[in-house]
Amino acid sequence: MTEAILLVGGKGTRLRPLTVHTPKPMVRAAGVPFLTHQLARARAAGVDHIVLATSYLAEVFEPHFGDGSSLGLHLEYVTEEEPLGTGGAIRNVAARLHSAPDDPVLVFNGDILTGLDIGALVRTHEETRADVSLHLTRVTDPRAYGLVPTDDTGRVLAFLEKPQTPEEIVTDQINAGAYVFRRSVIDTIPQGRPVSVERETFPELLAAGAHLQGMVDSTYWLDLGTPAAFVRGSADLVLGRAPSPAVPGRCGDRLILPTARVAADAKLTGGTVVGEGAYVAEGARVSGSTILPGAVIEPGAVITDSLIGTRARVGERSVLTGTVIGDGAIIGPDNELRDGMRIWCDAKIPAGAVRFSSDQ
Repeated sequence: MTEAILLVGGKGTRLRPLTVHTPKPMVRAAGVPFLTHQLARARAAGVDHIVLATSYLAEVFEPHFGDGSSLGLHLEYVTEEEPLGTGGAIRNVAARLHSAPDDPVLVFNGDILTGLDIGALVRTHEETRADVSLHLTRVTDPRAYGLVPTDDTGRVLAFLEKPQTPEEIVTDQINAGAYVFRRSVIDTIPQGRPVSVERETFPELLAAGAHLQGMVDSTYWLDLGTPAAFVRGSADLVLGRAPSPAVPGRCGDRLILPTARVAADAKLTGGTVVGEGAYVAEGARVSGSTILPGAVIEPGAVITDSLIGTRARVGERSVLTGTVIGDGAIIGPDNELRDGMRIWCDAKIPAGAVRFSSDQ
């Protein structure tokens, strides 16, 4: 198996303001664009040709990755004029594939961080002679996901959209966002209109008697669709909990990129990343957080499980917990921000303007 389709066209609306200027797969996780980790893992599994299905801010991908040769890959880019959904995007790039009709084609979403054994998924596909094989993972609370029950052999029995009652939860297996298609099946997807593989393609294939195979792999899996999940995923990459050959340094409590500056008495823990040109001043404490390039953390600031955007500034003694600060935003001294707060790009918060406790 030598080629794949990577779906990177989403707008990343749940991640805003991180995605105001940057498409979701290009937001930095563990010091590099998240897409770099996916490309590196695909290459390690033997993939050498990848077609990127782009749409939102499509112009930023090729200048960064070029033809893929620096990663040992051959990359091509196809841009959707109008959003086509997951199935429509797959069909839209089919002409760039080189596979024969019965060959396997890997398809994966651009916002999933996973330890999936890609080779095992392809072997399962070939050994069972499936039309489509799906990576399934088990979750404790499946209500936010589509359920995929299977029989004793792993053959998919149904696709059940987000269950609302206990009676509807017939399995803890969910669609984990990575697939292997028989090449000829891709050509059956309608062309030129939005199509969802989850809601249309897979149920229709099942109804027509096609063989859809599930492979449960419950190694590390995280949907990076929310800011909190994205920050956690980056920290897990740095800590070594999530596997990637693209982390630019040794795994550990912190990752400091070249040209970043960190004061000697600043404390960085929990998988914190400090990007190029960023500065963490004396007495600052940063845990489980991402400091993007050019950001400044002033003396005595305390930052936990947060993401600080490019060229943003956090003032002295400010305390941030579970917060996202957009690119170029300025947080004045002595503010308290927490619990999912999002500060938009280039916003300015005066000193002591936002607090969850008294100013004493």
